[in-house]
Amino acid sequence: MNGTIEEIHRILAEVRHEVAKVIIGQSEVVDLALIAIFAGRHALVEGVPGVAKTLLVRTLAQLLGCEFQRIQFTSDMTPADIIGTNAFNPQTNEFTLIRGPIFTTFLLADEVNRAPARTQSALLQAMQEHQVTIDRQTHSLSANFTVFATQNPIDSGGTYPLPESQKDRFLIKIHMGSPNEEDERKLAERTLTKDAPEALIERGVVRPLLTPERLAVLRESLEAIEVRPEMVHYMVALTRLTRNHAAISVGAGPRATQSLVLSSRVHAAIQGRGKVIADDVKSMALACLEHRLILKPEFVAKGLTCTEAVQHVIQSVPPPR
Repeated sequence: MNGTIEEIHRILAEVRHEVAKVIIGQSEVVDLALIAIFAGRHALVEGVPGVAKTLLVRTLAQLLGCEFQRIQFTSDMTPADIIGTNAFNPQTNEFTLIRGPIFTTFLLADEVNRAPARTQSALLQAMQEHQVTIDRQTHSLSANFTVFATQNPIDSGGTYPLPESQKDRFLIKIHMGSPNEEDERKLAERTLTKDAPEALIERGVVRPLLTPERLAVLRESLEAIEVRPEMVHYMVALTRLTRNHAAISVGAGPRATQSLVLSSRVHAAIQGRGKVIADDVKSMALACLEHRLILKPEFVAKGLTCTEAVQHVIQSVPPPR
């Protein structure tokens, strides 16, 4: 490894170590969240309530020296509640911009599927262009702007399914399940002490390892990681097979291929490698492809899942040697 890649690997290892002080278990989830951040994209997080989704993003923001905001989406929320509005100030006889919570670095959009499509769409420009438009004026967001949007998979009452165009803007989908028995026991024991996860954050035990400026530089440094042409061809083949699979009605588009490239590169950095190998691609394929697929009804009726479909795609495409 060259010096730059060694530094990225060291920083990622330190962040993972510090997160483990607060988040018990969930190491794979932590890695996926870091991949979304360092790839400069966004993540869709699915999990039942109480599995520390908010705490995870808040902890990462604190470690990376970035601002954090949380929006609890509801059915009556309007776009102005997210991006802000211009309010008239009678004292100055002028309109003043009241910035919404989207003006942050890490945004947790909690239960995003509870908001109607018009409100969900307010995130689209911000996620794609890192800017928002209020009364025809464009305002830039942080260069490190990252959205973690959560969905509750067990409570569909009063929800609005995310449009396909919005799903495709998420680099990856993260499944955040319940902890195993041992981790849940540790959590219960720590809840009774001053080392409860939330208390650690409040006491400032987790201190910033980076600044926003340094985070942006490290993200750009990932370009030093080699992605050989045969690896790119492998990723393209995986994505294109989803469009010709017997069980898949709508496959992944070109943005999925880009997601595989970007996320595999960060995965290689986490593993301490200076180049992407097939194992990096395989490790990221499910997270990058699953949420972009729509299965044919007859296969859904047979009990097939998108996870199984992606796994079959991975098995069907031979990796480069």
